[in-house]
Amino acid sequence: MTLIDTIRRTIAKRAHYSRTKREIRAMPLDVALDLNIDRADARLIARQAVYG
Repeated sequence: MTLIDTIRRTIAKRAHYSRTKREIRAMPLDVALDLNIDRADARLIARQAVYG
């Protein structure tokens, strides 16, 4: 694995994290309630989904 590959992978994960967080925060309240998701926890949920 080269440095460039590592940087690309890190940037891709960060973009995925940001997109996931944004989508959770924009989720309609009724959908969030159906999924038992607190939109205020978007940062934590996105981090777990992307980084494990």
